[in-house]
Amino acid sequence: MMIMGHRGAAALEPENTLLSIGRAVEIGVDAVEIDVRLSKDKQLVVIHDATVDRTTDGRGPVGSYTLKEIKKLDAGKGETIPTLQEVVDFIGNKIRLVVELKEEGTENKVVELIRKNNLYDNAYVISFWHNLVKNVKDMDGRIKTGVLLVGCPVDACLATRASADALVMRYTFVNRQLVETAHKDGLKVFIWNIDDRRLLKPYADMRVDGIGSNDPRVLVDYFR
Repeated sequence: MMIMGHRGAAALEPENTLLSIGRAVEIGVDAVEIDVRLSKDKQLVVIHDATVDRTTDGRGPVGSYTLKEIKKLDAGKGETIPTLQEVVDFIGNKIRLVVELKEEGTENKVVELIRKNNLYDNAYVISFWHNLVKNVKDMDGRIKTGVLLVGCPVDACLATRASADALVMRYTFVNRQLVETAHKDGLKVFIWNIDDRRLLKPYADMRVDGIGSNDPRVLVDYFR
């Protein structure tokens, strides 16, 4: 069971910041899930939304800011929006990294970064944009990937069509049959996000391969 902190430890610290990621590491996660977009000057920055409005003191689309301008924004508690490379440098080999591609154009640069840092054993690349997932796998088959979805697919081949290694699903749409089918097809099943301990047992019994949480203390306390 891979315990994942969603956007670091988003319920406890400003999401997708080094402070949030560090908190998740301290709690004892196996991995953190973060989101990447491109700045105006095509740098990989770690932020979920298409705009900076919700998570910083700035306004406007992420892509309208250069990296230098983005670094001037307060992402909460004095934190800045990190680059993906800064996150990689920060966590080292302590935990795995699950990188969600939020927009087209991110896949090439993420593949380059994974190659540069030799993260083949320590990273997953996931997205709701399944064509981006397939692009990643086509560029480098050594990179582990997963397709994100909300809903229960008729067939787990949804993932294999994208050459993915995992289904990454909202927990409410996952059942035992889906997990068993996915495992037979050689796929892992990761679910997101469970923040209530009382919901965990059925998914532990289904033998899902990973669970994400905004408050990873819930998962660490339950499983360890």
